[in-house]
Amino acid sequence: MTPEDLADECRAAGVRDERLLQAIRSVPRADFVPPDGRRLAYNDVPVLIPHGQVTTQPSLVARMVEALALGPGDDVLEIGTGYGWQTALLARLSGRVWSVERFPDLAASARAALTRAGVANAEVVVGDGSNGLPAHAPYDAILVAAAFPRVPPPLADQLSEGGRLVQPLGRGGSEEVVLFEKRGG
Repeated sequence: MTPEDLADECRAAGVRDERLLQAIRSVPRADFVPPDGRRLAYNDVPVLIPHGQVTTQPSLVARMVEALALGPGDDVLEIGTGYGWQTALLARLSGRVWSVERFPDLAASARAALTRAGVANAEVVVGDGSNGLPAHAPYDAILVAAAFPRVPPPLADQLSEGGRLVQPLGRGGSEEVVLFEKRGG
């Protein structure tokens, strides 16, 4: 399979944003997974990464990113960098991306992959994503990769008025991905 095949899978899953589909074609997912996961890189499946984690299924990544309706000047906060493929897509569609990853080795891998891919408008920091990253707030958009029972209050506080936040809500396999927009505080 190829990046074009992956873009076709995302289109089949309902993604219509041509800028996003072009980003999926041009950001090689194989460069953002561990070496033993490269054979699956262009399949629409999660890939196992260290610490018992998995990458998000590409069509779900695409639907979540599309839901944010990013513009070229948007400041984006990503919670859960993983190996950085989603970060690279966000960077292609926005002005600036700050990404928080809790595992230092995953953050280092993501930084290296982003550098190799020529992504200059994304920064990966190590920390607890449920606290957000107040130093660069407010954000026009926030994407949370991992499921939580509810939106962490610091993330809601760091979202700009009219900003969008997308995250899976729920626990253990029964989560639902939800898009929020901040209105009236």
